[in-house]
Amino acid sequence: MTSIRQNPSTARLPDFSSPGVWLRILLGANALAALTALAANRQLAELPAELAILAAALEPPLFASLLLLGVLRRLLLRLPYRAGVALVVSLALLTTAATHVLGAALAGPSNGHTSLLRPLFWAGLCSVVLLAYFATRARLQTPALAEARLMALTARIRPHFLFNALNAVLGVMRSDPRRAEAALEELSDLFRVLMRENRELVPLSEEIALARQYLNLERLRLGERLQVNWDIQACPPDALMPPLMLQPLLENAVYHGVEPAEKPGEINIRFTRQGERLLIEMTNPYDPAASPHAGNQMALANIRERLMLFYDLDAHLETQVESATGSYKVRITIPCRMGATA
Repeated sequence: MTSIRQNPSTARLPDFSSPGVWLRILLGANALAALTALAANRQLAELPAELAILAAALEPPLFASLLLLGVLRRLLLRLPYRAGVALVVSLALLTTAATHVLGAALAGPSNGHTSLLRPLFWAGLCSVVLLAYFATRARLQTPALAEARLMALTARIRPHFLFNALNAVLGVMRSDPRRAEAALEELSDLFRVLMRENRELVPLSEEIALARQYLNLERLRLGERLQVNWDIQACPPDALMPPLMLQPLLENAVYHGVEPAEKPGEINIRFTRQGERLLIEMTNPYDPAASPHAGNQMALANIRERLMLFYDLDAHLETQVESATGSYKVRITIPCRMGATA
């Protein structure tokens, strides 16, 4: 099972295929280069030209290194941290040397010979500084993940659900004791999952099983009013996703969509794989005028925060109220990582 990419408990290299990692590397490397040019500058009027020359020398090896590191992402994430650092620095030096030699060959002998030691020194220094930044950032985010988890415990299960579930169990205890016993076991399983350390990506099949347990508890009191349509055929069951993503979304759908409605309401959940992306869509009936509950967006804000902790900038959450159909849609896009290879 795969650890959280951006928040490992032990030191790990960043995911070099992540747009957030690319953005931070580009900003960091160019900021270091700009500071170097500013420190060496003697006439402010010449600074823009010096920055342009420095950028022309910096960007080709930088982008070449990022592309190569993105291709080798899976290998780098499997290596021990020190071996991975050594490989990253070596690749940065290799691409710097290759682009320097290629640039010198294209420029021709008339432009003179420039030393290779200086660009290699700065490439190695920049690599070490940026890797140290990512390692420090991962350590600082570990308590942030724990705080987000504590926030999730308050947003994930509202008190009204616990009281409703217990009252529903009491309502069927005499008429159907076996169903009441099964409901208590489902409630126990649900809270057991909520209280564990949820720092690992989990298979889609596990998330769906937990969501079905939650829905079974809600059906004790809502009965046939609660209808759920699952569309999961287009997504492999071993695809990995953050834990406890579906349950708070379903709770929102029940609390704000199905429960206030007078007629039965249908919740539609669809999972699809689109190349290297996993798309999760959930639609539920929604009538703001009929709903007595004012949504505080706490669950959605919590999910956004956890998506950021798991995937950095490589995940998206969008919501949309469709007035024409009287529905509310949540759309989540995350990287598709499989249990056997992620």
